[in-house]
Amino acid sequence: MTGPDHARSFGAAAGAYARARPGYPDDAVDFLVAGARRVLDLGAGTGKFTEALVRRGHEVVAVEPSTRMLAELTARLDVEAHEGTAEATGLPDGSVDAVVVAQAWHWVDPVRAVPEVARVLRPGGTLGLVWNVRDESVPWVAQVWALAQRGEEHEMRASAATVGPPFGAGETFTTRFEHVTDRAGILDLVASRSYVIVLPEDERAGLLAEVGRLLDGRFAAGEPVRVPYLTHCTRFTLD
Repeated sequence: MTGPDHARSFGAAAGAYARARPGYPDDAVDFLVAGARRVLDLGAGTGKFTEALVRRGHEVVAVEPSTRMLAELTARLDVEAHEGTAEATGLPDGSVDAVVVAQAWHWVDPVRAVPEVARVLRPGGTLGLVWNVRDESVPWVAQVWALAQRGEEHEMRASAATVGPPFGAGETFTTRFEHVTDRAGILDLVASRSYVIVLPEDERAGLLAEVGRLLDGRFAAGEPVRVPYLTHCTRFTLD
């Protein structure tokens, strides 16, 4: 099960997270924030979705609780950014057209976060939830993450999220893309998972060594590695 230690763990691996985590495809961005001018990227992390919003021409404010994650974001992107949470964003009432939570809704308390998101949205605004999920129908991907997860599973899909009033029913969209990296990038992907970050150091090192050996048997040194993803999106409109 996820918990506070997992939720707070990402700052310790902010560099690996920034290097290795995939971005988001343009069609997912367009579905989630179509027609929005000013967008709140809530739980922005190191700015993976922030970057995608900027690329599509949106005005962005990024809010993130981790100081170290936020430092990675502001080092790369020139956007308004500050510390805050889904339950306390620090933004004025009715100040954004859309809110997006990428890879993070399962960490929040929806009882407090839903009214806070509704407060900062303008009338008719939207809340978008998005998760990149590895396509483990590809055998080598399934092998790597079966080893890395050790039976743990903390991936969440937007369809499983709880939102409710004052938002209407969710509209869903799923798209595919490939994240191109290398052997080191795969190790960083594994190392930046919350359930790996919180392991004792010797267990963490041993796990990464095992993953490295599996990769060595599959990919040549310096060979690009294409990781297939499904991007699951759900968009809720403020009633």
